Amino acid sequence: MAKGKRPMVPGNMNNMMKQVQKMQADMEKMQREIEEKEFEASAGGGAVTAKVNGKKELVSIVLKEEIVDPDDIEMLQDLIMVAVNEALRVADETASKEMSKLTGGMNIPGLF
Repeated sequence: MAKGKRPMVPGNMNNMMKQVQKMQADMEKMQREIEEKEFEASAGGGAVTAKVNGKKELVSIVLKEEIVDPDDIEMLQDLIMVAVNEALRVADETASKEMSKLTGGMNIPGLF
């Protein structure tokens, strides 16, 4: 046996497994909580507001009346796209930050 190395003691392995199981349960709970949250972002100075949930589903779109111009539908489409993408980005960023609290900053592939 290498100098300074101690053999793995079964009690330590049991403790480690309990910690892993607790972390997994905590992560599942946090993921459910994130899925229930809503995230909002706007574009065009608040002309378009999009709200998504933690499941990355669009929940609502609010358009200010004054921006609805039938002659410039492309601008409206662009504003909607920007607002939805920003709301989704906020949802992803929040989920990553929350999970990072549980994992101690470890990057676990496939988690988020």
